[in-house]
Amino acid sequence: MTALGRSSVRHIVTMPDHGEAIELSWHGVTHTGYRRTANEDSYLADVPLFAVADGMGGHSHGDRASDAVVRRLQASVDTEFMDAAAIIDALNLATWDIHQLDEADLGIGTTVTGAALSLIDGRPMLTVFNVGDSRVYRFVGNELTQVTTDHSLVQEMVDAGQLNADQAENHPEANVITRAVGFSIEPEVDMTLLPLQSGMRLLLCSDGLTKEVPLERLRLHLAARLSARETANALVDAALAQGGRDNITVIVVDVVHAPDA
Repeated sequence: MTALGRSSVRHIVTMPDHGEAIELSWHGVTHTGYRRTANEDSYLADVPLFAVADGMGGHSHGDRASDAVVRRLQASVDTEFMDAAAIIDALNLATWDIHQLDEADLGIGTTVTGAALSLIDGRPMLTVFNVGDSRVYRFVGNELTQVTTDHSLVQEMVDAGQLNADQAENHPEANVITRAVGFSIEPEVDMTLLPLQSGMRLLLCSDGLTKEVPLERLRLHLAARLSARETANALVDAALAQGGRDNITVIVVDVVHAPDA
């Protein structure tokens, strides 16, 4: 387990050129859970980049894969804004790092999902990225929406109309993913742009949360409008109360203020 970055109750980012301000608050937390002996999740939480990685490979090798990803992402940051190209470059470098770690050819890798503060034509945006089945959710106007799409076998079955969402969550192959960072293959990364809005909340998490806590309970926790720290900790507690069968990692990011569109 690797936890990079810091928690913040108030961080101001000044827009270049016209001096308008973005105010963010966030908190990240991870827990091994009750069934696993090691925590193979890692996360990065600091402006401009927030990311969650869920390693796989067993015997702590997944931990090394997720560590490689968040460290490469952190090393790619040089300003308070970040573009998609820098994210992809960092994930490509992490793939090579993981290849070098996998000396016994065990087949190790990691999911990764995240959100980066970006400037698009001078306008502040969030670049959301994803490889695997860790997720980013957006909470606005009392509605919770999954921004990322899982790269998993059951999601493909849902897309094909073979399963509904409830069946997918309880399917015996729910943990089989179709994309990852590692395994000596250049990662295929999904990217989505989100406009910044005052009052928006982001939830970034590994599947140790979403396999335990249903969507409506996630929404209610975010709707309670507790601080980012209190909300992230409450979500982890909710997953543990449901059994905590996997590692659980949560980052909550609050957009306290954003310039008008």
